Amino acid sequence: MAKHSHHHDHHQHKPSSKEAEKQANEVEERMEEKTLHAHEKAMPHGAGHPPHKEHVGHDHHDHHGGHKGHHQMMIEDFKRRFWISLVLSIPVIVLSPMVQHILGYSLGMEVATQLWISFGLSTIIYFYGGWPFLTGLVEEVKKGAPGMMTLIGIGISVAYFYSTAMVFGLEGMDFFWELATLIVVMLLGHWIEMKSVLGASKALELLVSMMPAEAHVIRKGETVKVRIEELQKGDIILVRPGEKVPADGLVEEGESYLNESMLTGESKPVQKVKGEKVIGGSINGNGSIKVKVEHTGEESYLKKVINLVQDAQKTKSATQHLADRAAKWLAYTALTAGFLTLAVWLFIGAELDFALERMVTVMVISCPHALGLAIPLVVAISTAVSAKNGLLIRNRTAFENSRKITTIIFDKTGTLTQGSHEISQVVVFNNTVSKEEMLRLAAGVEQNSEHYISQGILRRVKEENIQVPASESFNYLPGKGLEGRVEGKDIKVVGPNYINEFNIQVPENSAEEGVETVVYVMVEGKVVGYITLRDQIRSESAEAIKTLKENGIKNLLLTGDNERVAGSVSNALQMDGFIANVLPHQKQEKVKELQARGEFVAMTGDGVNDAPALAQANVGIAVGSGTDVAAETADIVLVNSNPKDIASLILFGKATYRKMIQNLFWATAYNVVALPLAAGVLYSQGIMISPAVGAGLMSLSTVVVALNAQLLKRSIKK
Repeated sequence: MAKHSHHHDHHQHKPSSKEAEKQANEVEERMEEKTLHAHEKAMPHGAGHPPHKEHVGHDHHDHHGGHKGHHQMMIEDFKRRFWISLVLSIPVIVLSPMVQHILGYSLGMEVATQLWISFGLSTIIYFYGGWPFLTGLVEEVKKGAPGMMTLIGIGISVAYFYSTAMVFGLEGMDFFWELATLIVVMLLGHWIEMKSVLGASKALELLVSMMPAEAHVIRKGETVKVRIEELQKGDIILVRPGEKVPADGLVEEGESYLNESMLTGESKPVQKVKGEKVIGGSINGNGSIKVKVEHTGEESYLKKVINLVQDAQKTKSATQHLADRAAKWLAYTALTAGFLTLAVWLFIGAELDFALERMVTVMVISCPHALGLAIPLVVAISTAVSAKNGLLIRNRTAFENSRKITTIIFDKTGTLTQGSHEISQVVVFNNTVSKEEMLRLAAGVEQNSEHYISQGILRRVKEENIQVPASESFNYLPGKGLEGRVEGKDIKVVGPNYINEFNIQVPENSAEEGVETVVYVMVEGKVVGYITLRDQIRSESAEAIKTLKENGIKNLLLTGDNERVAGSVSNALQMDGFIANVLPHQKQEKVKELQARGEFVAMTGDGVNDAPALAQANVGIAVGSGTDVAAETADIVLVNSNPKDIASLILFGKATYRKMIQNLFWATAYNVVALPLAAGVLYSQGIMISPAVGAGLMSLSTVVVALNAQLLKRSIKK
């Protein structure tokens, strides 16, 4: 029972500094490894995306606005190019002899006139609409890394220059309408991809706005609550036990242990005394401190926001890289197949115009519209759908990897349980006072504390509309409880530690040992009764565990609580098991142990002390109601701390990956079939794809990919 004494010190075990240092280094290494995965550039700079430069020395606000504005401008640029190219494409398609032939209409114009009008419009489309791809091609070739831009650049250039040669007398068929549709579809793909990236960063800003945003400032001797934005340099703020430090500053008065692990990787709480620096966002431990603000919340807080937003904008997943690799090989294939087709036909004695037409058909067909859309569409839809459902994806690879998860570890407090202790029993001895009176007196003392027990008692008092009396001579009894004077009476609210220490005789309590926390209320030195509190299991937890089990994913409870508490939660939810009495620095070790057994581990947590374990896990999931810290280390942030969202997330990650692979298959399978036929492999059997059929197939595969991506919206469960 001693473990559950009122206001117990959370930091009973303090790892040695060497241990802590080793752990901090491991977290750092692990984080770097993850960050490298996550921060591959989101798009080729050549695609109208100049490299992002840090705005050194600028005001953070400008930086933030500037970064977003710059991204917004690029989106507007692609949008403008798309709409203008689309409008210009309509007459090009209508004027195409091939389209007229297929649809059986005639414009009654001279063929030469039609060709010249198509040439004029296509020239604008090629240079204006195709410009991002042409500059992208140059960039990729310079870097020696051909990819999607090279593929598109080759396709549109071959189609344009071959068709232009037609206008000036080369025998054959023009490709102006294929050129126009190719550019329009590729612009659409990139516009969608960039919008999805911006959508993700907006979602992150939304998350930040949900974080606690107030500070207690001391003005003219009084404590007033202000918004963090209103804090000014030089303000004196009061940070109570358990609160988050709202801004960077120096300790003016008081001393306490602060948990800075989310900011520095140092797992051991650091003692802070007068004159020492505290970091905004760190969590105050056992004492009240007054802090002089050095950096306003805006500066330090916004810095984190900017980093998060930029991470989101640069993130690209392994599957997206797969599409890039496919594009690279298709670029090589297009060039090789094109020239090979020309050479073979010339070698076997075909006319030059026929051989050229085959070559161009092959090169245009091998630039699949569908591949340009395959991944961006899925990314756009999955990001938007996720954000709407409270899942913020910071690391797309981890999100897609959620399909591999074999074991998920839940940190109990605040994830499967509500993390707030509610009163379960109020018991008075020998009718000394009424239950209401005992609660009223206890609340008088408890109103001075931020501790979860105090908050639980105050919530009940508020529910019952009991007026909280004023108190004076308030005092902490570290590890034992609180005391103060209420209406002239000496009131103590203490845990079993205090009762045992002073050998106070109390009747037997009926608390469920180990699961409920017991505090005794003393009036003028006599125990009048006791109050028990317990952490409530969330109503959604059972459903989440059931879903995971149905999908063959093992689930474990990991908690610092004792075996009885862990067992009661684990059994109530029918979980696969629990690991109890785990100290903060051991959580990471437990994750490592499971990984060593070949498990692919997801970890969910909200607490500061979960940061190392979140970084160690294959997929780290932070629940949003916790500290904004966890969000710094996690791959995915859940805005609503609902365990059902975790099950949704894993299933949605699987569905997203499936859609990406299906789309890659559709986009490339079309090539596998169409390329040899376009080259004329079955010419002797009378089978050969004309440019028209090739373009038709290309459009069909694009439609299939787009529809398939849309189906993703149905696969997220709420």
